[in-house]
Amino acid sequence: MRSPSHAAGSELGPTIKNMTTASENRLAGLIAKIDSREARIGIIGMGYVGLPLALLFSGQRFRVTGFDVEQSRVDKLNAGASYIVRILPSEIQEAQRVGFRATADYSEIAQMDAVIICVPTPLNDHHEPDLSFVTGTVKSIAPWLREGQLIVLESTTYPGTTEEVVVPLLETGNPRSLKVSRSLDEPGVHVAFSPEREDPGNTDVARHDIPKVIGGCGPASTQLASAMYDAIFRSVIPVSNPATAEMTKLLENIYRCVNIALVNELKQLCMRMGIDIHEVIDAAKTKPFGFQAFYPGPGLGGHCIPIDPFYLSWKARQFDFRTRFIELAGEINTAMPYFVIEQIAATLNEQRKSIKGSKILVLGVAYKRDIDDLRESPSLTIIELLREKGAAVAYNDPFFATVGRGRQYDLDMTSAPLDNLGKYDAVVIVTDHSTYDYRAIVEQSQLVVDTRNATKGIDSPKIVRC
Repeated sequence: MRSPSHAAGSELGPTIKNMTTASENRLAGLIAKIDSREARIGIIGMGYVGLPLALLFSGQRFRVTGFDVEQSRVDKLNAGASYIVRILPSEIQEAQRVGFRATADYSEIAQMDAVIICVPTPLNDHHEPDLSFVTGTVKSIAPWLREGQLIVLESTTYPGTTEEVVVPLLETGNPRSLKVSRSLDEPGVHVAFSPEREDPGNTDVARHDIPKVIGGCGPASTQLASAMYDAIFRSVIPVSNPATAEMTKLLENIYRCVNIALVNELKQLCMRMGIDIHEVIDAAKTKPFGFQAFYPGPGLGGHCIPIDPFYLSWKARQFDFRTRFIELAGEINTAMPYFVIEQIAATLNEQRKSIKGSKILVLGVAYKRDIDDLRESPSLTIIELLREKGAAVAYNDPFFATVGRGRQYDLDMTSAPLDNLGKYDAVVIVTDHSTYDYRAIVEQSQLVVDTRNATKGIDSPKIVRC
């Protein structure tokens, strides 16, 4: 994130001098617009990735247009309101003062100098990649492309998506027969992949301090994308091609997935051995080298870590390769909500109660502490499994007054108050929000099943940690 006089564009001078005059004008012109903050930035998908990114660009005085198919989001943003807890309305209003606005009209893509795609990439019912949001978006913007534009995909996906899916749709879907530029002197549109690295709830690392990995379809695309992101991030990391950047994101998240699976499995072993896994981890992390602490839980949540192993294993099968280690980690983590149900059943059984007919309160439905994000949350699975077994289930979450229907759940529930915990046969801590008074919760409850070690330091026979 340098001043315009020392931005990425200035570093491209020697390369640009070796190009033809027409190519020099095309590339240098857009880089100059980036350096002067005259480039118009379009970001598609105003969710947990796209909206924070829009604010970063607005913070550096770029005029940003946010695109979203949900008209309610568009209306809220244009009214200066926010629908994400960690983003204040004042941040939206400040961005509006430098030109930020939202729209559902994709014809405005033609006015953008750069277009960044930040849409979901979930799994389908068969745990295979669902690229419908990406393909639908690319088909929507293709008719409005113009020469010299930069198109960047940020959505997490398998290696090859940019080259094998995005590029063909862009080239066949535009009426001007524009091609993706592959060399420094080739006209066309520029395409790159740059994985999002959002970490909702992380207040330790500022967004602009997270290095930005970039892989373009050719050197010009990489240089243009680097110049653009250099304006808002303190460092950019160019790699040789989009597939390398795509694999980089998968490696980051699969690394976490595998290590979380390891401690989840060790937790189950430690429970049988009468050992506190959290005490073990606390002791192990005192080693100043060779160890990074990961913590067990009721399952994985969020858009990336639960999904990425399946994206890569699906792609690997096309190369007659089975990612056995990665698949095993995914299976262990996917099974954790079922393990939690087993522990609830066993604990109730000791009190001569059955899950069927029991009143159970689930604390927390967000996928991790202090965020308003439900994506792939293990809480949703746990609630559905408890319901299937005949329990009367309620939930409480300070970030969600209601939980309705999503791609893989249909709950139609309202957050219950915490004023009569004694009426529940069990209170299950699934998300350890910092606003909860855990000591008071334990005192008022008949039984507390703690899946997050949230009650650490509280000594009570009411607590079962799993």
